[in-house]
Amino acid sequence: MLIVDAQVHIWTASTPERPWLPPAPDIPMPHKPVPFTKDDLLREMDAAGVQGAILVTPLWEGNRNDLVLASAQAHPDRFGVMGRFDVTVPAARGLIPGWLQQPGMLGLRLLFNRPRERSLLVENGVDWLWQDAEEAGLPIMLFAQHSDLHLIDRVAERGPGLKLVIDHLGLTKGKDEEAFREFDKLLRLARRPNIAVKVSCLAHYTTDPYPHRWLHPYLRRVYDAFGPRRMFWGTDFTRLSCSYRQAVTMFTEEIPWLTLEDKDWIMGRGLCEWLGWKLP
Repeated sequence: MLIVDAQVHIWTASTPERPWLPPAPDIPMPHKPVPFTKDDLLREMDAAGVQGAILVTPLWEGNRNDLVLASAQAHPDRFGVMGRFDVTVPAARGLIPGWLQQPGMLGLRLLFNRPRERSLLVENGVDWLWQDAEEAGLPIMLFAQHSDLHLIDRVAERGPGLKLVIDHLGLTKGKDEEAFREFDKLLRLARRPNIAVKVSCLAHYTTDPYPHRWLHPYLRRVYDAFGPRRMFWGTDFTRLSCSYRQAVTMFTEEIPWLTLEDKDWIMGRGLCEWLGWKLP
């Protein structure tokens, strides 16, 4: 079975030559007290039996993709990149046509859970992005709260050729019942065949310890709505309390109603086909 992680962050130390962003209310502290590099990730992946991973620059490093692209170019058989850019600047639009020409780049990862970016989503300020990305064949992963997913539904309806992936099942804050209070709003998106979901970072949103059985009924609802070909396993590993191996075995060993074919799609095949990423 091909196992591919739909999202992991890596980063280096802040230096004068390559500084992190200044502290701000919407810039989180690093997930770990020391840098987490590609070599650290490769060791974790090898130990957990994970063949590939999608790299995403963390917020505190800003809208830069140099580190993740260099890692993907050094290990094209292990890493791909969903890159970041600042949608609020006028120059962003000019980046779309050549975005996938960057070696290792597979698409865009956008955040709409912060006030500035969210206001653009709500006010249709990024309609140019959806249109240009659809024309360029550029897949987008996006982080948006449940209460805003009706806006993504509209985007998907208007651009049926645009491939969208909802990060972390649309979970953005809280634990357990608080985190899943508006979960039904995610399930409504399943009617759009150009929307998929990442079943990622889930242990971060529950107080229930591994194997996180409290989450399993919600996963069943996602499975029934989207099907295994539009459910992409991932970890956002540096945010989790469980081990990397446990993040894998929660799906491969602890959910009895998943068939072997289901696991094949969920654990990597579906993601790779969606992004057009051919791994050895």
